[in-house]
Amino acid sequence: MNRKSFLRSSAFTLGYLALSNQRLLAGMLQRAPENIKMLTDEIGIFTDKGGTILFYLSKGGNVVVDAQWPEQAGLLIDEIKKKNNAGFELLINTHHHLDNTSGNSAFKGVVKNILAHENSKFNQIQNAKIMKAEGKYVYPDLTYKTSWSEKFGKEHICVYHYGAAHTSGDSIVHFERADILHMGDLVFNRRHAGIDRSGGANIKNWIEVLGKIYADFGRRTRFVYGRSGDGFDVVGNKEDLKAFSNYLSLLLSYVQTEIKRGKTRKEILKATAVPGTPEWRSGNIERTLAAVYEELTFEAPET
Repeated sequence: MNRKSFLRSSAFTLGYLALSNQRLLAGMLQRAPENIKMLTDEIGIFTDKGGTILFYLSKGGNVVVDAQWPEQAGLLIDEIKKKNNAGFELLINTHHHLDNTSGNSAFKGVVKNILAHENSKFNQIQNAKIMKAEGKYVYPDLTYKTSWSEKFGKEHICVYHYGAAHTSGDSIVHFERADILHMGDLVFNRRHAGIDRSGGANIKNWIEVLGKIYADFGRRTRFVYGRSGDGFDVVGNKEDLKAFSNYLSLLLSYVQTEIKRGKTRKEILKATAVPGTPEWRSGNIERTLAAVYEELTFEAPET
């Protein structure tokens, strides 16, 4: 794929690049406290512009999952320091998208290590090369292939990769003692899915991945999602995984049926809803349908 096609095919890269620094900075002052929600005395989430951040406050050093943008990451760092000035031991990137990783730069010189799946690091570097911005971003210095774990304070943190899904390098992060699992963008809770084909997404395998995670974790596990639709939360339970998996299956079935009926790509992308998924109304359905169509037809992303 040439440079022009890559940039056009990656809706994530284009969408995020379109955000100006002014828009990112607008309204930032004093926002952090109201965007923090504690799930336990030690674990909380931060929501602002980008994928949901989860953080763990430990006397032995803080751990953060995902970084959003530099400005948001900087705000969160300041707020965490107010709560626990024990320093930062680890930042984990659940996948390579800019709204999850460009905030890594705010952690430079602050956190000891940054961890991601090996494919996530590769994708981060490749995207930066395509954008001719290699020196702008901070990359993970630790990677893993299938799983990684370590004890921090009272918590045992385990990171797993189940295979290609939203991207080729998705990680889930389990805080075992609290039984809280950050899913990254493996679940869009009642929001049309972002499907990054240029980043290695595979919808059929995504469904299998969700099934395996569903089987591996219990009903007491609290799940944290990178995205949610209007009126829905980024914290939920394992039934949300089943609902999202069903949504993906219905997406594939719907587009496959439309293709068999002779519908063109343009006609399919005009749909405003997917039959059987009444709760899925937020997000960009056209972009989602385009990715499904391309996977089913083996068609390259439209340029």
